[in-house]
Amino acid sequence: MAKAIHSMIRVLDETRSVRFYQAAFGLEIADRLDFDTFTLIYLSNAETGFELELTVNKDRQEPYAVGDGYGHLAVSVIDLDGEHDRLGALGLNPRKIVEFNRDGTLIARFFFIEDPDGYKIEVLQRGGRFQ
Repeated sequence: MAKAIHSMIRVLDETRSVRFYQAAFGLEIADRLDFDTFTLIYLSNAETGFELELTVNKDRQEPYAVGDGYGHLAVSVIDLDGEHDRLGALGLNPRKIVEFNRDGTLIARFFFIEDPDGYKIEVLQRGGRFQ
C-alpha cells in the first residue's frame, strides 16, 4: 500500500514562502537541500508526517503561473474560527468561512487562504472525514 509523504510546489522567494507557512500553519524546515540550480525545502510539523516540499529554481525571476490544473492543499484545525481570526490578525487575508451542507447535514466548515505564490490552501474544521 502506498503512503503519501509529501507534495511539492514551486515558489519564487524562499524566505517569503517559508515565513508564510511558518506563520500560517506552524510548518518548520525539516530539511533543506541546496543544489547548483535549485533548492528543496521540506516543511513539516508535529501534527503529521506529511511534508510540503518547496522547490526554488535559482534562475527564476518571474512568478509561476499556478494554472488551471492545480486545486489546493488542505489542512485541518481544531478551532476553525480561532484560526480564521489569527490568520486575519497576521494580515494573511483568509477568505470567509463556508459551511458545506448536503441534504441538510453539515459536511464541512472551511475557508481558503493563498500563499505568496497564489497557491490555495483549504483550512477545514477537524472532524468527520477531515481529521
